[in-house]
Amino acid sequence: MKRLLLALAALAVAASASAQSFPSKPIRVVVSYPPGGAADLMARLVAPKMQEALGQPVVVENKPGASGQIAANEVARAAPDGHTLLFDASSYAVNPSLFASLPYDPAKAFTPVSVLVLFPDVLVVTPSFPPRSVKEVVDAAKAAPGTIAFASSGNGSAQHLSGELFRQKTGIVITHVPYKGGGPALNDVMGGQVPMFFATVPSSLAFIQGGRLRALAVTGAARSPVLPDVPTMSEAGVPGCIVYEWNAVFAPAGTPTLVVAKLADAVHKALQAPDVRARMTSLGGEIADYGPVEADRFVREQTQLWGRVVRDARIKVE
Repeated sequence: MKRLLLALAALAVAASASAQSFPSKPIRVVVSYPPGGAADLMARLVAPKMQEALGQPVVVENKPGASGQIAANEVARAAPDGHTLLFDASSYAVNPSLFASLPYDPAKAFTPVSVLVLFPDVLVVTPSFPPRSVKEVVDAAKAAPGTIAFASSGNGSAQHLSGELFRQKTGIVITHVPYKGGGPALNDVMGGQVPMFFATVPSSLAFIQGGRLRALAVTGAARSPVLPDVPTMSEAGVPGCIVYEWNAVFAPAGTPTLVVAKLADAVHKALQAPDVRARMTSLGGEIADYGPVEADRFVREQTQLWGRVVRDARIKVE
């Protein structure tokens, strides 16, 4: 027994020493989406600042596919030493209920490091669409159930789930029209083929400002600074319809607490940089800067929320 206790104590000391010396080599940030997308943009925005804080190169790698599962599975199998991280989006909280099985256990495979930024959606419509407000949309849908459609970037996508939550909160019947990507969906809404779309603020802001889309409401808890004249869903008469698309950093489960804390501090310092904050807010983002404990709570709440929406809407993805 004495030898066992001595061995365990030695392991604890070694683990502590390893954590103290972290990082000892370059850090890989595996992004679950392709280059050029919102997640990639956010990762590449904070990576240089994290590098400054940690004193080691922070290298961004894109591993897109399967709604983030490819990147997540790779990081889940990585050594839990803090040198391989997952940079994911809100689909992280949707996948457990959307897919019958995942190649990893999201509840056990990762340790949240930080939730960086929240992006509210905005309900946009074709400029020629007769309803001029959320109330008029709801009234029109109740008068003729199923005749109003909303586009999304695909079955089970964030835009689809936003529309389903809106439908559940209002009790209306609207028709979902899935597209293969947000770009084609947005183009058809601007062209009048489908009247409504729950867009991200960054993807739609220029079109709203240019008059090619009309914004009816944002899905944040407060109005967006870049769309100050657009009411929140709550102000528009639909309380509880709060939707954010977000970006977060995760480490493999078992990563030492001290290492997670160092990583979280590096993210925090990155988010305090004036140029990072300016870029995020210019895109309509709300800087969250949640540390490990708050990030864990937030991700759990998001997983529960979207689990309910997916079950109630009976959404299935093959």
